[in-house]
Amino acid sequence: MIEGGQSFFMKGGSSGVLLVHGFTGLPAELFLLGEFLNRQNFSVLCHRLAGHGVDENNLMRTTKDDWFNSVLDGFEILRGACEKIFVVGHSMGGLLTLKLAAEKNLSKIVTLAAPIFIDEGLGLKNLPPKEFCGNACIVQPRKKLNDVPKAANEVYKKTPLISVHELVELIDDAKKFLPTVTAPILIMHGEDDHTAQPRSARFIMDNVGSPIKKFVTVPNAGHLLPLDENRDFVFDEILKFLRS
Repeated sequence: MIEGGQSFFMKGGSSGVLLVHGFTGLPAELFLLGEFLNRQNFSVLCHRLAGHGVDENNLMRTTKDDWFNSVLDGFEILRGACEKIFVVGHSMGGLLTLKLAAEKNLSKIVTLAAPIFIDEGLGLKNLPPKEFCGNACIVQPRKKLNDVPKAANEVYKKTPLISVHELVELIDDAKKFLPTVTAPILIMHGEDDHTAQPRSARFIMDNVGSPIKKFVTVPNAGHLLPLDENRDFVFDEILKFLRS
């Protein structure tokens, strides 16, 4: 396992926050947010998604259902320790958060840069059919981030194409179950996101069934909102929403 790839739990009060990391990500990417919320007396759990935090060979053997089952496991663990459950998901973790809210009774949910529309620059239109992907991978470059936990820079260098198909299928599912989500929701997206198109947030806002919903654009921010230079703004908005 990648150092920092393991799940983490921070004991706090009777209100718990389940953090859900993104595609090819790992719990370390949400560690700073977890620390922030724990200082506000929330109990915090970030449960590692199946196939993540290890290597691309592990990832390609898992599916969107395996990833969601990991979220369900985290939810059941936290429910055993807390009276209220909030869920915050980053990127694909936002989609999994929405799916959890469609099936379980959650107090409030937050999506951070959830991808409904993938940026065209990532070449998704050139993705081969699933049956022809086999063990093929693409190189996944990402610039080294400063002032973040060391493990947050230990991301996969390659991404299995078959796993990209699983992500695309999860996006298609999300478009269908969005209207069934009724938990109060905060939707946040960076205005300079070049992974998940910012219009993704507007789509969620317009189609989610939640009667209480809020949309916040993060100025001068990209896709990695929990690690962005503007993360203090993101964290404060999450806290205000959870306490409102």
